[in-house]
Formats: sequence, C-alpha cells, structure tokens
Amino acid sequence: MDIFDAQILCKQCKKEMNKTIVERDGFELRAVECSQCKQQIIHPADINGLEHFKELRNKTFNVKLRIVGNSHAISIPKEMVEFIEDQHRQMRRQMDDMVRLCFEDFDTIRVRFGP
Repeated sequence: MDIFDAQILCKQCKKEMNKTIVERDGFELRAVECSQCKQQIIHPADINGLEHFKELRNKTFNVKLRIVGNSHAISIPKEMVEFIEDQHRQMRRQMDDMVRLCFEDFDTIRVRFGP
C-alpha cells in the first residue's frame, strides 16, 4: 500500500487534501494539496527520485568515443541508465524511438531521452 492511498488531512485546516501533480525541474511529482490553504505535501519517493537526479545532473562522467561500423558511439554510464529505468520502466520497449542526439555547440553533443 502506498502512503498516498490513505486519506491525508491538512495540519492547519483539518480538511482532506486532494491529489495533484507538481512540476519541479521537469519532473512531475505526486503530491496532495489543501484546497483551502494551498499547503502541499510531495510524495517522499518522488522527492528521493528528484534528489537522485540532482546528484547525477551535477556529476560529470568521462566516457569513451568508439567507432561501431560507420558510426561513432558513446557509452552511457550505468548510473544514468539505472536512473532512467527506475523513473520510466515502460520506456524500455520504446528506447530506440526515444533517444535523440544533436550538436549544441561545436564541442558539445547532447543526448536527450524523451520526445
């Protein structure tokens, strides 16, 4: 059973809080919000996921550029792949359609997961 499946009451108003989605740093976080005083409580598991993302975002990985056939390939660090899998288990089947690669600048290549 998930903690947010239970009825949650606002500390101030003593009214039942409503489920909602809060966006932070591009993440959709599950939350409950009081309709009267607008106090919010974000799901603890979602907060942990966001903190893990912030740790990975601030970390620089050294990877190798390899030649595979007529293409160049980089390896994606296991930490990043595990994070993506944890956040998007259903994305595993659609991974080939979800990866985008583009030049940002002369010396910067961006790999983007998502549409």
